[in-house]
Amino acid sequence: MRSAIALVLLLVSVQVSAGNQLEEKLSESVRAQLQAAIADRGVPTISFDSGTENAHKWLYEMGNRLQQRIPDRKTRTEFLKTLHYEAKRNGLDPQMVLGLIQVESGFRKYAVSSAGARGFMQVMPFWIKSIGVPAHNLFNLRTNLRYGCVILRFYLDLEKGDYYLALGRYNGSRGRPEYPNAVNAAWQGPWKYDGAKN
Repeated sequence: MRSAIALVLLLVSVQVSAGNQLEEKLSESVRAQLQAAIADRGVPTISFDSGTENAHKWLYEMGNRLQQRIPDRKTRTEFLKTLHYEAKRNGLDPQMVLGLIQVESGFRKYAVSSAGARGFMQVMPFWIKSIGVPAHNLFNLRTNLRYGCVILRFYLDLEKGDYYLALGRYNGSRGRPEYPNAVNAAWQGPWKYDGAKN
């Protein structure tokens, strides 16, 4: 009996906390903007490979914090470089995106929520039909981070910069405090970065 209870507790702890993003009715101009935003472009490595001290400090610090969650150094470095690029190109704080990922998927690339959201940023598959192409795989690192950051930017713009409402909309829990508070706690807690401007 105890082993059955332990198994249930283990299964419950593995679930992701993603909500159910609602499919928005998009105007054609908004759809075109979002499609352009996710258009496939490679992740530049200039900011991290050109020897800029601030970028290396950020990568080193975040890499150390992420080591237990993503043990392979090469995978961790690729993840952080991609995340930093996608966050910055969408005007988002990379540490906030790290906090969101911690809450959404616990840094599990192949996480799937009960609502069907996928990957690190728990993107709902309807976004592929809405703004992507059928070949897009939400378990692909760059695809998932690109979609997630573009969608969050869209929600921030929709909510006129209000992170609380935008995060709630991202999670499908707009107006409820639990999710935005959890992301903010992760952003200002384990992912807070006081180093040089990144």
